[in-house]
Formats: sequence, structure tokens, C-alpha cells
Amino acid sequence: MDGTFDHVMIRVEDLEESLDWYQTHLNYEEKGRWEADTFTNVFLGPEDVHEDGALLELTYNHDGRSYELGDAWGHIAVRVPEDALQESYDQLMAEGVDDYRDPESCGNRYAFVKDPDGHEIEIVKRDQGAKWSIDHTMIRVEDADEALGYWTRKFEYTEQPSGRWEADTFSNYFVAPEDAPEEAMKLELTYNYDGREYTMGDGWGHVAVRVDDLDDAWDDLLTREAPDYRDPESCDHNYAFTKDQDGHEVELVTRD
Repeated sequence: MDGTFDHVMIRVEDLEESLDWYQTHLNYEEKGRWEADTFTNVFLGPEDVHEDGALLELTYNHDGRSYELGDAWGHIAVRVPEDALQESYDQLMAEGVDDYRDPESCGNRYAFVKDPDGHEIEIVKRDQGAKWSIDHTMIRVEDADEALGYWTRKFEYTEQPSGRWEADTFSNYFVAPEDAPEEAMKLELTYNYDGREYTMGDGWGHVAVRVDDLDDAWDDLLTREAPDYRDPESCDHNYAFTKDQDGHEVELVTRD
């Protein structure tokens, strides 16, 4: 199957507040918008995002609902230059972002902040991709072998070189298409060894995979026994949805 990650979707309770936060602190710009009767979707990213870079989709439902984040979704990670982690974090603090996990508390390897709805944003050191572009999205899985098998068999993804971190209590695995450019988003699978279970919540929406032909990709997924959640026909052939082994939603989209 072809396709890099196209975007990651999160739900927000105040669209204008969220837009201001991402545009002010991460210098994101609006890349697209879809206004419907009951909801609004806004796509954001850096001005010079790579053509295979992932965007952030903010979904705002007009009925004023609130959301629970759950713990099955972890974070999105955004890039800063290798030598600019502390400087970038200090910049966010000066702009009024809440101090959540500073570089020193993370061994000066990364840091974390939160957006207005509590979604965790990791700041990672990378020399590829635009500053603040999305590096990866982390999800928690209950069976590492099953999760790796899902992405390998269903989507033909591979575990990325140097993309495994096995600690005493957990493991992280990074997967993406074998030939994905460095600037493309990866998926981080986090597996905790203590057998815990997770709640999905509804503050996170989905990750989206870009495909060349929606119907062909959907047929391949069904052949590979992926869950038939929302097929192309039910989505007016604009997109489709399946789920992974733990229930995280995965959207299939085409993009010119």
C-alpha cells in the first residue's frame, strides 16, 4: 500500500482559542478549512511544511460539547533544531505557555507542553523538517506484537531504523512506510509491560493515511482483514475509516 501519514486530528472546545494558540506559539498557518452545518475542520501546519509532511486537523463541533482525553492517545511531537531545544522551550514560556515538562526534567532530550484542551505536545530535536512540523504521533497499545503486526500487514509499514527504545518498563516502536522521507510523520507505538488497559476518550480523533486510490486501498485493507468501520461509499467516496487492534481510528484520504 502506498501512503505517508497525511494528518492527525484532535477535537477542541474553543476553535478560536486553539487557532490562536497554534498560530501564535508554533507559527502555524491555516492550510484548509471545511465548514459544515454542525462542525468545522481546520488544517494547520508551518508555512514551509514539506510536501509529505503531516498537518494538524482541529475539529470543532458547534454544539458546545466537552471532551475526555483518555490515555490510549499520548501526544503529537513537533520538531526544533538539535541545538535549539532549550531556546525553543524558553520562547514558549516567555509567550505564556504553561510549564509542563521542561528539557532538564527530560534529560535535555525533549520537553512537553500542553495546548488549551490538554493535548500533550512533545518538542523533539531534529535536523530535518521545518521548525514545529509534526515529527510523530504517539499512541499506547496493549500488545506490542499485535500492534506491530497490524501496521506491517495492513499498511506495509516498517519499523524505522534506530526507531526502537526498550526500557525496563516499556518499549517504543516507530513505524512508517519504508520509503517515507525524513520529513514525513511517523507513528510511535508505546507498550507498557504491566498489562494495563487504556481508555480511548474522545478528545483525540484519528491519524490519516494518504493513498493514491481510495477504493483500491480499502479493498486491500479488507483482504488483510482490517475492521470495516466506515467504507468509502458511506463517506461519499471522499475518505474511509478503519480501526487498529486497540480501537484507534485510522482514516484513508486522497490528496492532490
